[in-house]
Amino acid sequence: MTVSGLLDRRLLFVTGKGGVGKTTVAAALGMLAASRGRRVLVCEVEPKGDVAAAYECPPAGFVPREVSPRLHVMEMDTEASLREYLRLNLRVPTIGRIGPVARAFDFVANAAPGVREILTVGKLCYEVREDHYDLVVVDAAATGHIVGQLAAPVGINELVKVGAVRSQTRWMLEILEDPRSTGVCIVTTPEEMPVNEAIDLAGRLEGETGVHLAALVANRVMPELFSRGEEEIFAALADVQATAALASAVGGAPASAFQEVLEAAALAVRIRRTGAGHLERLRVAVAAAQPLVYVPYLFARADGARAVRQVADSLGEELGE
Repeated sequence: MTVSGLLDRRLLFVTGKGGVGKTTVAAALGMLAASRGRRVLVCEVEPKGDVAAAYECPPAGFVPREVSPRLHVMEMDTEASLREYLRLNLRVPTIGRIGPVARAFDFVANAAPGVREILTVGKLCYEVREDHYDLVVVDAAATGHIVGQLAAPVGINELVKVGAVRSQTRWMLEILEDPRSTGVCIVTTPEEMPVNEAIDLAGRLEGETGVHLAALVANRVMPELFSRGEEEIFAALADVQATAALASAVGGAPASAFQEVLEAAALAVRIRRTGAGHLERLRVAVAAAQPLVYVPYLFARADGARAVRQVADSLGEELGE
């Protein structure tokens, strides 16, 4: 798979189970695309300030802000999205909070499923349609909620048969359901529950939405630290007499210290092998026809701009030219 194969899309939703590093991956994809000369918007759907923290910049708002050359950041705000929609489509002038309309929106949004999702997805599709950016990367909702967001235009389109609302959802669907334009990146880690959720989400995307699965990103993959031959040596050294002899040979260090090192090495091997098994299960269930991109475990601070840059470099190497 090439960089262009993934990043030449116009709209990428990055999702995954909470805690797998989806925000870091989304920020890294944005940084990578910007470094390739593309105009990029990274949008945080759940405005918690995580994307801004990933770039180590001040908190973002609904109005996109450039944080580095060609790289812009924003946070979703459904009321602001409604205000923008009314201004652009219905020519309703809005100053500050929109009073009765906002209260009506709150009532309708709470009573009618899909309204908030439409305003979120609609804003993202609007940025694509208006060609404001070459790529919009979305730090999307976690696996438990992303399907509802992506399926909202389909539900509204089926419910409303005529009028402006149907025409609005039609052009959204044209963007969302075009695999050349839009895709979902599922981020997972080499663990049982994240992989289970990734497999389940891949099936739901296909069954409940028309949005294409673009790639799976396996984050925090432990490297193969030792060869089979080295593992056999460690196993032999774990014998009590061998450990004692080794301790004596290096100046009488306590044998327990060597035992701890050998146990740590054995643990690293088990973690790597267990993770590899989970990723193989993912590959068989989903990734046979989908790219599975690996991001190595960072044996350092796992957040902030430095970590994002490291992940971007790893993605660039994995995806290639």
